[in-house]
This record gives sequence, structure tokens and C-alpha cells, in this order.
Amino acid sequence: MLKATIMKTTIHYVKKFIKALLLFVFLFSFKMNAQDDENKGISVYQYRQVQQDQMEEFIARETKYWSKVAESAIAKGNLTFWGLFEKVGGFDMPNSPNILFINTYKDIDNANMGEIWNPSAVWPNVPMDQMETSSMSKVNHMLFVKPEGWVKASNAEPENDYKFIKMIYHNASNPGNLVALEDKHWGPFIQSAMDSGKNKQKAWGNSRILSPSGPEMKANTISVDIYSTLKETLDPTWDENTVFPTEGLTEIMALETDQRISFVYRIVKVVTAPQQ
Repeated sequence: MLKATIMKTTIHYVKKFIKALLLFVFLFSFKMNAQDDENKGISVYQYRQVQQDQMEEFIARETKYWSKVAESAIAKGNLTFWGLFEKVGGFDMPNSPNILFINTYKDIDNANMGEIWNPSAVWPNVPMDQMETSSMSKVNHMLFVKPEGWVKASNAEPENDYKFIKMIYHNASNPGNLVALEDKHWGPFIQSAMDSGKNKQKAWGNSRILSPSGPEMKANTISVDIYSTLKETLDPTWDENTVFPTEGLTEIMALETDQRISFVYRIVKVVTAPQQ
């Protein structure tokens, strides 16, 4: 009788210990994931239209003046990424954006936009009318985007190899699951393909569109393919012995509700935080 009582008591405390352990693991995992999400920040994608006769001056001002303003903000820790991209080709071009800015904020709630984008500290002696680009362009769209997966070729040198980017827009029934499946199946595959020379791609990443959302958006995730040449961006070549992850791709495609939309951009200039 005493033995049975001891056994029951032992089992009771073992169960309590296991429950406590599982709770600890869950909370620790939740905390780590939350920290990972926080560290990734939130990106603002701003799509602008610039008239062709002003494009040269627009790019000159952005690369000379505003990239340095972004560099200063990155050094202060307010910003982690600034990028300027020029669209290559397109349709309905007179009514479509041809410039894309991507700005990633470390903490978007506490990002003082007036301070971040005030050029006076960096260019105290340059008149605003010599630097501004707002009069040369109009903003067509602005998206809030959460960076997710990212892999690059082991031998890639961003300054020399990142020349063109294909932005691919996906519309998924469950965008979170789509991103997770891409990270599970496509990320490791494309990493291996790049490293083994089975294609000439230099980097790949994906992200979720946080806002806006709805049926008119036609997309809720974005993936990016980065190349060194326009030819490979438009028409990638693959080693004939490449074995694609067909089961994983089938899972991914099953979540996509519309045809993918893609655009090609020339990478004009990028400024990043040192750790990136």
C-alpha cells in the first residue's frame, strides 16, 4: 500500500515537472521568436513615378545627398537599410511607378521621421531646393513589409554581384504558411544551387506584406531573386542535372490563389547596417 502511494506521488510530481518544463520551453521559444521578429524590423516600400527627362537628375540627387542622410540614420541605429531601385521595362509605363525605395526601420513606432530625413545635419550648407526630389516624382504606392527569409551565395560580394533584382509578388490563402514553406523548401534548395554553381543567382529572400491588404492588392507576400546580369534576371539558366524540390514546390503552389506578378529592377544604390 505504501509502495503504491509513493508511486502515485512520484508520478504526480513527474507530471507537474513535465508540464512546467513544456511551459518553459514554449515561453522561451515564444520570447526568442519575438526577439527575432523585432530584430528584423519593418520595411517601407515606396513606389514612385519619375518622368524620364528628370530621371538622371533624380538619381543623382538621391545617390549624392539622400543616401548619405540614410547612412547617418543607420549609424545612429534608427534605420537598418536604404535602397534605391529603378524599374527595367514594364507595361502602361506612363501611369506606372518606375522607382522603388526600400527603407527598413529598426523600431517603426519610435522612428522619428522628421529627424531621420532631416538633411541639415549631413548637408548644412546645401539648400533644400538643390537636394529635394519630391517635385520630380509622385508617390503611387506605399507598403509596410516584414522581412523574413534570406540566403545568399557563399561567394557573393554584394557590391560587385548585386546588380539586378526580380521582385515576385505572391497572393496566398495563408501568407504566413507560404513564407514558412518557402523557408523550409526553397531557401535551402536555392542556397545549395547557388553554392554549387547550378545557377547564377546571387541571393534570395522573402517577406510578408503587412499593409495594405485586401482583394484589390493581388499580393500578400514578396520574394526576391538577385543576379549580376540582366540576362540572368530575365532568363535564368540552370544546370541540366538540377533536381528541384517538386514536393515542396507543390505545397507552395497549392497556397497561391493567383498568378504571380513580377518586375525587374536595376539596383541603383543600397546602404546597410554594418552587421548586414
